[in-house]
Amino acid sequence: MVQAGRVACITLPFLLSLAALITLVLVFLAGTMEGNSTTGDLFFVKVDLRNLTLNAANELAGSGASSNELSTLGAALDAAKNSLGMKDYYTIYLRNYCDWNAEDKAYSNCTDPKSYFWFNPIKVWVLPRRLDAYHAGSKAMFVLYAAALAANAFTLLIGCTAIFSRWGSFFTTFFAAAQLVTYLAASVVATAMFAILKGVLNNELKDEYGVETTLGNRALSVSWIGTAAALGAGIFWFFSVCCCSGRSPYHKDAARGGFRGRGRGKTRAEKTPYTYERVGSPYLGPNAGQSVPLGAYSNPSHAGAGRPMHQGGAYEPFRSHA
Repeated sequence: MVQAGRVACITLPFLLSLAALITLVLVFLAGTMEGNSTTGDLFFVKVDLRNLTLNAANELAGSGASSNELSTLGAALDAAKNSLGMKDYYTIYLRNYCDWNAEDKAYSNCTDPKSYFWFNPIKVWVLPRRLDAYHAGSKAMFVLYAAALAANAFTLLIGCTAIFSRWGSFFTTFFAAAQLVTYLAASVVATAMFAILKGVLNNELKDEYGVETTLGNRALSVSWIGTAAALGAGIFWFFSVCCCSGRSPYHKDAARGGFRGRGRGKTRAEKTPYTYERVGSPYLGPNAGQSVPLGAYSNPSHAGAGRPMHQGGAYEPFRSHA
């Protein structure tokens, strides 16, 4: 039988694990629904190309920068914007990216989601190779988020068995710890990597070409909220191993009684000393109806006249007839 206290003990870590699962699902679904602002706003980085211009690059030609480098990069951006259909906005997610123009609906054109995705500006914008670290970090980030999602699923699945026993909480704690470690690492990698990406793009493109890059605070907030939920779940799953036993209180009393008390949950009343208790007749058996009317037998001839015989009841050896 499941105790209400045991159910209440694991409800909080179970709900926290469920909250972590919701945040992970949001991170994985971000950018996969075209025109949906709820998932579309959960981007890690947003690039604004509306103010893309080559005038600043031409002014920098005599400021010490190599004219060949500026002209090459400027030509690449100009060609990408004109001939390759470069859009005004780009938002980068865990598994894909979206792009659209200012007059279009937000998040109207999104690529198909895929594993180990990374936004490749070399392919999209035809820019020089300066983001190799981001390429490697994006793969690690996807692996960590996927591992956190798998650990969370096992935590919720095995956590259902924790209702009946602390052994269930014991095994659930291992998966909750794995969920916490992977989710925390994924959040740290995502925050650091996209902060570096934002800095690189702004340093390379903002001042010279008017390209502005912003960090997606909503996506990072969701990730860190999920990490906090995973931390709380891990702590309370651990506490549920030490506290809130799932056994009935009668089980302990039965265990103390050895074999005599095993399987018996009824309360027994102890006998008060020096009290009268009728003794069963060895001839009639241990039945309830043991009284035999003495009136059915004739009085013995040697009975004294001054001593009346007891009538209408069984013989009781400790009863006084005086």
